[in-house]
Amino acid sequence: MTPPLRSDRLLLEAYVPADEDDFVALFMDAKVSRWMGDGPWPEAEYRATFARIFTHAYQSENFDVWAVRQGSRMVGHAEIKPAKVVEGHELVYGLAPEVWGRGLGTELAQTVTAYGFETLNLEQVYATVAEPNVASLAALRKLGFRHVRDIAEDDGTITHLLSCGRAEQRVSCSGEPEIYR
Repeated sequence: MTPPLRSDRLLLEAYVPADEDDFVALFMDAKVSRWMGDGPWPEAEYRATFARIFTHAYQSENFDVWAVRQGSRMVGHAEIKPAKVVEGHELVYGLAPEVWGRGLGTELAQTVTAYGFETLNLEQVYATVAEPNVASLAALRKLGFRHVRDIAEDDGTITHLLSCGRAEQRVSCSGEPEIYR
């Protein structure tokens, strides 16, 4: 079961069915979907993805997925999951544009990365970031993520593969998440 996590300003908790419209709105926002996968997709695909969170992630306990809240408002999405492209666990996160520029991306990535090391006992946490996504690259570098290699995408763009190891985490990704059970 995905445990709730808390940072200074954010609460990460498992999605509930009532979050579906907020989830769809987040991922259909062109500013968000530009950095998250190959979006934007048709609305029906995001609704199907939301449904799979409950069957593929939560019921099967395959990986952890969170709704990210600031106060009572959902402002983002986060997950940490096994990924073949990195041959390890990948951090995935996104925030609504109205909260960009406040350091919440760094705070969110730090919380999930620390969870990966402290709770999942991972030796490495990976992230894939599109080359032009300078804000996310800067946030992850602050946390100790280092460039591993570039991935040439079919459309000619470049995605950076980054990694933060347990040793780097002790120095740069400090701060254990608060887990509420």
